[in-house]
Amino acid sequence: MELADPIDFDGRAVIVTGGTKGIGAVIAEAFLAAGAEVMVCGRTEPAALPASGGRSAAFHPTDVRDPTAAAGLVSAAAERFGRLDALVNNAGGSPDADAATVSPRFVEKVVALNLLAPFYAAQAANLVMREQPEGGAVINIGSVSAHDPQPGTAAYSAAKAGLLGLTRALALEWAPRIRVNHITAGPIRTADATALYGEDGGAAVAGIVPMGRLAVPVDVAHACLWLAGPHAAYINGADLAVHGGGEIPARDLARRAPRPPSRHLDYMTPHPLSSS
Repeated sequence: MELADPIDFDGRAVIVTGGTKGIGAVIAEAFLAAGAEVMVCGRTEPAALPASGGRSAAFHPTDVRDPTAAAGLVSAAAERFGRLDALVNNAGGSPDADAATVSPRFVEKVVALNLLAPFYAAQAANLVMREQPEGGAVINIGSVSAHDPQPGTAAYSAAKAGLLGLTRALALEWAPRIRVNHITAGPIRTADATALYGEDGGAAVAGIVPMGRLAVPVDVAHACLWLAGPHAAYINGADLAVHGGGEIPARDLARRAPRPPSRHLDYMTPHPLSSS
């Protein structure tokens, strides 16, 4: 049996939404390193685009929450590269907000970015991929918040749960020509995460991950390469966990914590301060 090269994307074309910085930029660089042509998008062009091996990603200004703009992004990539083999819906995120007082506009914006935008981009990509003999792959970058919401993430968690449902629905509708998969990403060490948690906070978060560390962006990038490549040709509708095993259960954390001196009293023996 001859195995296909899992990281040879020579002659392939990939879109990475939100690919100008952070995790998205690392995903874009990974595909460039594997030989792919890559287009990234954002509302403004950065000073430096993702690059690897002397090649840089192309940039298309896009607000992915706008369905017309999302369609324009896909059209631009297909026109430039002559094809589209993979779409990585990476753009997303949200600040924490109190569910009891958050404004309707805030909720709408969070849902638009984290659920509707991937839907719009996938719809546009489908029109191109379904006409190609090789089809294509859509990869939706999700979050552990879809499975395990935290306080302050009501709108975000709901949107990410919706993204997982969307993934499974599209996987059913668009197979076998197009595969649609989901990555559940856990806490990731980025500049934004470091600013949010601080070094001590980041270490505390890493301490509850079974793998003993936070993910780094390249962990997600490697998962994307696999899901878009030939070794995942039969993988469709999957939810690939890239979270280091999730969180250590509270009872196990309690077992590891230093125990205070025992305050147990043996009631079979009179206490020294008792009158008996």
